[in-house]
Amino acid sequence: MIFAWLRTAAFMALFYGGTVLFVLATPISALLGRRALVANVHAWIRWHRFVAWVTLGITCRFENRPPPGQYLFAGKHYAMIETFELALELGDPVIVLKRELAQLPLWGWAVQRYGAIVVDREASAAALRHMIHDAKAARATGRSVLIFPEGTRVADGEAPPLKSGFAGLYRALDLAVVPIAVDSGRLWPRTGAKRGGVVTFRFGAAIPPGLSREEIEARTHAAINVLQQH
Repeated sequence: MIFAWLRTAAFMALFYGGTVLFVLATPISALLGRRALVANVHAWIRWHRFVAWVTLGITCRFENRPPPGQYLFAGKHYAMIETFELALELGDPVIVLKRELAQLPLWGWAVQRYGAIVVDREASAAALRHMIHDAKAARATGRSVLIFPEGTRVADGEAPPLKSGFAGLYRALDLAVVPIAVDSGRLWPRTGAKRGGVVTFRFGAAIPPGLSREEIEARTHAAINVLQQH
């Protein structure tokens, strides 16, 4: 256990130490244009991947990748690692974010430049209209959209119901949903030391658009939890 804590401390020191450089480069890259901003973000993700491998012994495996196309990707969310890995592996998707993150100084501005759909936990009529507007704009770009429909990170073994915003986004985008199951929770807990191993990302079969709220939520919820540890 002591060794695991030492490796976790080394990861935190190296990753966040290096992150300072990418954060400082963010406003410059954003001013140079979206391509430069994306390059900076992807370099940051690769730094995270490298440090996780060197210090923690964590690598990732991707199973059943879908064919090329524009999708609404819906993923299980245990830890920061899936946000990073999927942002890179899915080819620059538009990411659904909580409003609190989009309002952070500098970070929020860069997020808007990168491309994001902002959701409000209050789910007011105005917030819903704003989300639908952002969703239609995202679809028009041809980029896929990534959402973590349970709304927040969960502990290994938890499978809370999907947030209502997922069904609204599904209707607004009118895209097939590709669910993504992940088992990072067994290696990367919300609190405590991290353990080495392979994180599996498993893409489920595409679910067509046009289904009822009950059906799309049930099918997506089941698919993102197939790697759940009970």
